[in-house]
Amino acid sequence: MTTGVAGIGKTVLTQKFTLDWAEDKTNHDIHFTFLLTFRELNLLKGKEFSLLELLHHFFIETKEAGICRFDLFQVVFILDGLDECRLPLDFHNNQTWTDVTKPTSVDVLLTNLIRGDLLPSGHIWLTTRPAAANKIPAECVDMVTEVRGFTDQQKEEYFRKKFREEKLASTIISHIKKSRSLHIMCHIPVFCWITATVLEDIFKTSKRGEEMPKTVTQLYIHFLVVQSIQGGRKYHGRAETDLHWSSESRKIIVSLGKLAFNQLEKGNLIFYEADLAECDINIKSASEYTGVFTQIFKEEFGLYQGRVFCFVHLSIQEFLAALYVFLSFVNTGVNLLSEEAPTSGEDKLFHLYQHAVDKALQSENGHLDLFLRFLLGLSLETTIDYHILNAHHCSYFTTLTALEPTMTLKS
Repeated sequence: MTTGVAGIGKTVLTQKFTLDWAEDKTNHDIHFTFLLTFRELNLLKGKEFSLLELLHHFFIETKEAGICRFDLFQVVFILDGLDECRLPLDFHNNQTWTDVTKPTSVDVLLTNLIRGDLLPSGHIWLTTRPAAANKIPAECVDMVTEVRGFTDQQKEEYFRKKFREEKLASTIISHIKKSRSLHIMCHIPVFCWITATVLEDIFKTSKRGEEMPKTVTQLYIHFLVVQSIQGGRKYHGRAETDLHWSSESRKIIVSLGKLAFNQLEKGNLIFYEADLAECDINIKSASEYTGVFTQIFKEEFGLYQGRVFCFVHLSIQEFLAALYVFLSFVNTGVNLLSEEAPTSGEDKLFHLYQHAVDKALQSENGHLDLFLRFLLGLSLETTIDYHILNAHHCSYFTTLTALEPTMTLKS
């Protein structure tokens, strides 16, 4: 089992492992490497397969080659994203299953595969956020490793490779080092990517007069701005002098925020057309949503489920969900996290955050940790223009309160 926080590089690690094996660079004793994500496996909930059918289903080459006896080979199963699993994984009550040719539920297949009852010769590699690691019984785990992200030296290396222009790279690195919050968070590769996107936009445009984002919350807000501007120019021919937030952009943000929050509450990271419709997202123009925010929301074609949608990274879904909850609170006074209604405005804000903490502590998979941090970042703002989406520029960044990156939840 490999653990690590969101965006730290667990999925990339499994992909790199598979690529190196496929290119015959390492692990020459392995005959087959089967990389499966729980996002894909979730789509098969309620269906029945034999292990053989499941492998033939996802890896059609094995079916075309007529391979039916995987016990004769060295096989590695990589199950990526345990924290995203929507299957019960009921190790205590699922029946023992040993026949690779006999169909049963995907849940039964997985629990027996992990326990070693089904295809005992196979090796299993699981990746997960730490909060969901206990979904697997301790006796099923022989080794636990952790992905810890970039060292300070590797952070600099990332930005120097990202920006070949030495002066720009040095300027960005210097800014990140000045912000303790950003510098610490940049040990997570996905934050490096978002930071690079935002700071490049600031340094390469006429926005140098703006206050530079110094916190994770500021960074993600600015990331939305960048995506809106770039999408508007690319797909709608807007000029650089146009407002950052068009009415269309505001509508999209609210709709995507509603989708993000509703599905985060359900633990869903992949959405169907019906889910989009529930959040007032026009199905026919879904491709336009993905075009405007090309690095936020994307459309995929699931192997067996047709059109599906997801955010490009879970942290973006968590941020949009927090933004939607916060905007709903300040614009309507509604606390989406609770049905209770305190009398005073101060009490309302306290209860909003209190309920967010409670939900985060109760989360079995850790998908609310960043949601909580983002909501805190928005809630601690003292002079924020609460109608964020109506702002013509991002000057409100100057008033956001810095977050402590090493904050931990305590019951």
